[in-house]
Amino acid sequence: MNKAIGFILISVVCFAIVNVFVKHLILQGLPAHELVLFRSLVSITFCLYIIKKRKIPFFGVNKKWLVARGLFGTTALLMFFLTLKDLPLAVATTIQYLSPIFTIIFAIYLNSQKIRPIQYLFFFISFLGIFIIKIDDFFYSESTISWPPLLLGLVSAVLSGMAYNSIIKCKSTDAPITIVMYFPLMAIPIMSIWSFLNFVIPEGIQWVYILLLGCFTQLAQVSMTKALTSEKASVVTPYKYTGSVFAVSFGMIFFDEFLSWTVFLGIIVVLTGILVNTFFERRIRS
Repeated sequence: MNKAIGFILISVVCFAIVNVFVKHLILQGLPAHELVLFRSLVSITFCLYIIKKRKIPFFGVNKKWLVARGLFGTTALLMFFLTLKDLPLAVATTIQYLSPIFTIIFAIYLNSQKIRPIQYLFFFISFLGIFIIKIDDFFYSESTISWPPLLLGLVSAVLSGMAYNSIIKCKSTDAPITIVMYFPLMAIPIMSIWSFLNFVIPEGIQWVYILLLGCFTQLAQVSMTKALTSEKASVVTPYKYTGSVFAVSFGMIFFDEFLSWTVFLGIIVVLTGILVNTFFERRIRS
C-alpha cells in the first residue's frame, strides 16, 4: 500500500507542476489549444514507442468508446487550461476535482453503477462549495472569481466524467496504453487545424517549459496508472486530492495568488463532499 501511495503522490506533484507551466505559458500569451497540441505530441511519442515495443494493436478494439474517450478528454483538458488563465490555480484545480461526481452520475446510465440516496447529499455539499467560492465577490471588490470561468470549469469536469466512463467501457477490451494514446490521437488533428489558423510561435525558454510540460504529464500518468494497478482505487484515490494543497502553495509562490477566507472555505467544502463520498463508497464496497 505504501508503494501505491508513493506513486499517487508523485502523480499529484507532477500534475501540479504541469498546471504551473500551463498557467505561466498562457499568461505569457500562448493559446491553450497550442499547449494541448504540444502536450499531445510529447504524449503520443511515448505511447507509440510503448505500443510498438509491446506489439499492441494500434487502433485497439473498442473503437467507438476509445474515440469518445479521446474527444471528451481533449475538450475537457482544453477547457481546464482556459480556466487556469482566469481563475486562481487552487480554484481551477478544485473545480476539476468535481469530475468523479459526474463520473458516478453518468455511470448510473452507462455502466450500471448503483448509487445510494445519501450520496446526493455529498454531491450537494461539493456544489455548495462552488457558491461559497463565488460569494468572494460580495466581500472583495477586487475579486478575480467570476461565473464564466467557474462554469467553464464545471463543464470541463462534466466532460471529464464522460471521458472516465469511456475508459471504463474500454478497460476490459483494450490495453491501458491504447486508451491513453487515443487522447493525443484525437487531440493532435483537431488542435493542429486550430493552431494553423492562429499559431503563436514559442520563444526561448518557453520551448523548455513545453517539453517539461509533456514529460511531467507522462510521468504523472504513468505514476497514476502504477498506483491504481498496485492497490484498490478506493485506497489511493483520497490522496489525489492533496493536489489542492500544492495548488494553493504553487499559486502563492509563482503567481501571488493569496486567497480570501471565503475561497478557502469554499475549497474545503468542495473537497469535504468529494472525500466523504469517496470514503462512503470505499466502506460499502469493502
